[in-house]
Amino acid sequence: MIKILLLSDTHSYIDDDILKYVKEADEVWHAGDIGDIVVTDAIKKIKPLKAVFGNIDNASIRSEFPEHNRFMCEDVDVWITHIGGYPKAYDVRVREAIKKNPPKLFICGHSHILKVIPDKQLNLLHMNPGAAGKHGFHKVRTMLRFTIDGAKIDNLEVIEFSKRY
Repeated sequence: MIKILLLSDTHSYIDDDILKYVKEADEVWHAGDIGDIVVTDAIKKIKPLKAVFGNIDNASIRSEFPEHNRFMCEDVDVWITHIGGYPKAYDVRVREAIKKNPPKLFICGHSHILKVIPDKQLNLLHMNPGAAGKHGFHKVRTMLRFTIDGAKIDNLEVIEFSKRY
């Protein structure tokens, strides 16, 4: 069983509250809009990190992280990208590929809106952890954590921080 911490849209923000949850995870996944490489460097000092770049990320972040990260976690096919859309409204960048070869777990960020939606048509679970940073229109900073045990995605928890201001 692997304990995952999923975050996105940090927009250069990292603090002890986020790092407390990083320490409790086995792996951390970041769904883009990192903002500053110091964010991912701080996470990598503590735990293994899988990440993608987002639309605000600069050349140094884009050289370290891909636009799409598809991998196996135990028996779960995972695809992380920053701009992915939602079931029945996937972004044009992923729409055809996700229909042809859907993962079991599809993760994106970008919207700053936390959503977990089963896509029954493609037989996958869609996750967007919202935004862990302080930049954007969201009022509450959020992350997700969950476990993967074999082919099972379980123990999903929403982590909410106080208002971002």
